[in-house]
Amino acid sequence: MFSLARFLAAAVCLACAFAALAAEPPAGFVGSGTCVSCHESQHAEWLRSQHKAAMQEPGEASVLGRFDGAVFKKGEAETVFFRKDGGFLIRTEGPDGKQGDFAVRYVFGVAPLQQYLIALPGGRLQAFGIAWDSRPAEQGGQRWFDLYPGRKLAPGDPLRWTGIGQNWNHQCAWCHSTNLRKNYDPASDAFATTFSEISVGCEACHGPASDHLAWAAAPSSSKPNRGFAVSLGRGGVNWRREGGATAIRPGPPASDREALVCAGCHARREQFSDDPVAAARFYDAFRPVTLEAGLYHIDGQQRDEVYNFGSFMQSRMHGSGVTCSDCHNPHSGELRLAGNAVCGQCHAPTVFDAPAHHRHTAGSAGSQCANCHMPTTTYMGVDARRDHSMRIPRPDRTASLATPNACNGCHAGKSAAWAVEALKSWGAGSKPGAHSFAETFQLADANAPGAQAALARMVADAGQAGIVRASALQRLSQSPTAAALQAARGALSDKEPMARATAVAVFASADATTKREALVPLLSDETRLVRMDAARALAGDAEAGLSGTERAAFEKALAEYEAGQRFNAERPESQANLGALNLARGKIEAARAAYEKALALDPTFAPAAISLADILRRDGDEAGAEAALRESLVRNPDSGPLTHALGLSLVRQKRLGEAMPSLEQAARLAPEDARFAYVYGVALHDTGATTKAIETLERALSSHPFDRDMLAALVSYEAEAGDYAAALPHAERLAELEPEDRSIQNMAAAIRAIRAMTLRDAR
Repeated sequence: MFSLARFLAAAVCLACAFAALAAEPPAGFVGSGTCVSCHESQHAEWLRSQHKAAMQEPGEASVLGRFDGAVFKKGEAETVFFRKDGGFLIRTEGPDGKQGDFAVRYVFGVAPLQQYLIALPGGRLQAFGIAWDSRPAEQGGQRWFDLYPGRKLAPGDPLRWTGIGQNWNHQCAWCHSTNLRKNYDPASDAFATTFSEISVGCEACHGPASDHLAWAAAPSSSKPNRGFAVSLGRGGVNWRREGGATAIRPGPPASDREALVCAGCHARREQFSDDPVAAARFYDAFRPVTLEAGLYHIDGQQRDEVYNFGSFMQSRMHGSGVTCSDCHNPHSGELRLAGNAVCGQCHAPTVFDAPAHHRHTAGSAGSQCANCHMPTTTYMGVDARRDHSMRIPRPDRTASLATPNACNGCHAGKSAAWAVEALKSWGAGSKPGAHSFAETFQLADANAPGAQAALARMVADAGQAGIVRASALQRLSQSPTAAALQAARGALSDKEPMARATAVAVFASADATTKREALVPLLSDETRLVRMDAARALAGDAEAGLSGTERAAFEKALAEYEAGQRFNAERPESQANLGALNLARGKIEAARAAYEKALALDPTFAPAAISLADILRRDGDEAGAEAALRESLVRNPDSGPLTHALGLSLVRQKRLGEAMPSLEQAARLAPEDARFAYVYGVALHDTGATTKAIETLERALSSHPFDRDMLAALVSYEAEAGDYAAALPHAERLAELEPEDRSIQNMAAAIRAIRAMTLRDAR
């Protein structure tokens, strides 16, 4: 029989139980030493890993470099490595450029190089720029070497060992210790960085283990994932090679959780949280880069120091369900098997580890799977790292796109054409491989005809890797036309958080109504990265039209964005981001303060100086804007953007004669920026130097053949000069680029008619 009293009593008990659960403290870190009693073999493997030696106290066993009075010279500067009172010291130029003795506080890394951390005021640890090559002497090692051999790094340079670019607390610490908490205090401009374990321990990957210990004491308990925040169990993976040369996995993995745990360190990414629960979900703490020009080659091969994640995520291996630990022992960091045997786990050795496949002598360097399919790029002077995109060599793309290929990497004296013919002779010349996006990305990066349509097809292609779709969206965001918005709309619900976040970027510069319609649903996305990007895109013009419920979701997500920027408050980029946010929301003084803080952190940071000058200009203080730009140029004299901004400031002040040298120098300093050459060409024309203007624009057009502004200017200036023969190809190219623009089509037709008439008259 129903009893209201009993029901209420039960409800109270349930409420108390839920309250107790809610009040339960988060899991804590207990240290790798607690794991050994149950996981003895894994612990033994970890003890010999580079993870275990990622960061150490300096001592006889941990310090590999020669601190015996060894002298390293660079120009006139001299650095001495020596011992004193049991410590390891470096005599070198300090923050003020004066010689001093600095104690090694920590040892960083072990192979193939080792760096040394030096403490500076404000809780800062700085990575010294002369490192120890720990390779064997016969490989060129056992020596001190400069990480920036071609650069003279004066005090104030961000890349100097005392500079912001070598700061351990931000740049290095997360990936070399466990439970790293940066703890930067903006008020004092100081760090109180902590870690629970000096090196990369068990909990760096598995997460805090106190609840796991509780589960181990009572294995029958109902704790999910045996007490861990996430499970890294492989779930009964069973690769099978049933009659085929290559094994298959019965269904893809349930998620990328294993790769994403590794990606926290083995990825080129931004970090916006050091909360261990957020880090375990990756996209709640990190923003990985896409396959961007400058970081990757146009075909996705590694170029800059991008680590492994972005490469692996575009690979056919990842698409087939391979995970990091299929090849690597996660505890030792070593390959599960040596050499070709690790590939032979899935690829039948009788087929692939044979001269009939690799076409090289058995046992030679050319017969090694990794040398053909995972070529190396050397970073930090001595660290050769393999490209984890695992691709078929494409020397034909070397010829057409200037991308590297493994064949010519070994056969350096041979041409790409030679390699193409060699592959054809083996019957392998028609195998394009899984990486089919290079030609599309080339079109996009050149802003060539057909680029947007090709990118749209790539975004819609579910067969492309998520990082490839995201990279196509990132390129669409550079020119967010109506077609680009249409292509990105479907990607707002893409299964990959990376793709959803880059789809948001396409909508960031759309009109307020379009942004609200597209992005409001993403304010409640399951990942913080997408939520905060959506909020940032809506901030300013679009937020005014939000309903009450939408406004609450917006404010919560925007708070996440702001917290992410404050997490990196010691970085000028984050201060500039806060400045831009405040500017978009009409908070001018807050924006000004953020840009000033950015310049205080790094006086060479050009974007903040330019934005601060823009604020001064808004206030009618063009002279103040000029002064701010000139002051920043003293610190950063080779900055093309700063020099260009100064030139524009002088133009606004009608000091065109003074502006011309700055506009010319900006175009010379930053030839990759087509806008600078275009503006300089227009300025030349406006001062009467039409011939030089045309020459300047023609020269720049050779590097930017599809730049609309340059083409339009050339058509105008050449037609004005009566040179319709020169104007016609530029007009026709512009018409090809803008087929929907009737005014351009009419202009091209008119020039074509005039040119035809001129030829008839000449006869």
